[in-house]
Amino acid sequence: MPDPYAMILAGGSGTRFWPLSRNSRPKQLLDLLDSGTLLNQTINRLEGLIRRENILILTNAAQEDAVRHLASSLPPENIFAEPARRDTAPAVALGVGLVAARDPEAAMMILPSDQLILDTAEFQSVMKDAIATASEGGGLVTVGIKPTWPCPSYGYVERGEAAVLDGQELTHHPHEVTRFREKPDAAQAEGFLASGNFAWNAGMFIWSIPTVMAELQRHAPELGEFAKELQESPDVKATITSRFPHLTPISIDYALLEKASRVLNIEASFDWDDVGSWISVAKHLDTAGDGNQTNTQITPIDSANNIVFSSQNKHVALLGVDNLIIVQTDDAILVADRERADEIKKVVGLLPENLL
Repeated sequence: MPDPYAMILAGGSGTRFWPLSRNSRPKQLLDLLDSGTLLNQTINRLEGLIRRENILILTNAAQEDAVRHLASSLPPENIFAEPARRDTAPAVALGVGLVAARDPEAAMMILPSDQLILDTAEFQSVMKDAIATASEGGGLVTVGIKPTWPCPSYGYVERGEAAVLDGQELTHHPHEVTRFREKPDAAQAEGFLASGNFAWNAGMFIWSIPTVMAELQRHAPELGEFAKELQESPDVKATITSRFPHLTPISIDYALLEKASRVLNIEASFDWDDVGSWISVAKHLDTAGDGNQTNTQITPIDSANNIVFSSQNKHVALLGVDNLIIVQTDDAILVADRERADEIKKVVGLLPENLL
């Protein structure tokens, strides 16, 4: 079996965690929990599974310098910057083309850079089985997270029967994917959870280059041709610069996974948190007083259920306030209703340029 590859997607905007995050420093480039940046954790999680020279990173121009600094353990030629934002399908096609140019028979995984996974051993166990499945022609493999609550903010994967695979001895056996379901309303999410055969779509994909190239050519020919052009290009960076900005923006789910001949799903046995908002971060902070969650020293008086985060370890006093998010950096302070954490991006849209 050829050595596998990994493409880490490390772009994205810095809106959810303002004022700590900025356009040039989004979530994956932050050390939110004093345990290293999420990008570095993603790279380190692959140690012993993927060779460093086989790890590629795709980011964007605004974040390229920071990514190169954080990922200095990787060969510099393995870090690429998108010349334009084009959603996940063009980004994935770019990764497929880059890996195909290096080894057209390899298996590869697509990994987000902004998820918190602490159990590295179990993560690698799942990924080894996913790589083995993909390498034996088992179709396009996805990793699903067993839902713990009826979350309406995630996409879902409906899992069917256990997959029949020749000669495979796996610890984590895949199931056939019946269909992908977009973000549901609250009632639908309750139904998904009750049925027991749905998984959260974690955005992790594993496939062999021959399989994914064939599926792209069949179902997303524009992206298939782009990947093929990259594979054969004598100047990869020039091809990316000239071709990528003209690709149709579309998600990989819509462009490929919902149409592919065979998609399998392996349910994750590792811990997982997409750390999607300050509410998610708060679960990993210390608790002080009446449900206040903080990364710094606080003095709470008649104050409950607040989230307090200081990038400079400032002491914060709370008097008679409940359910607030308070975030302090060297140049800005956010005070928000905890119930409106998802609306912080609205604030970012009204800020002066120097705070973006």
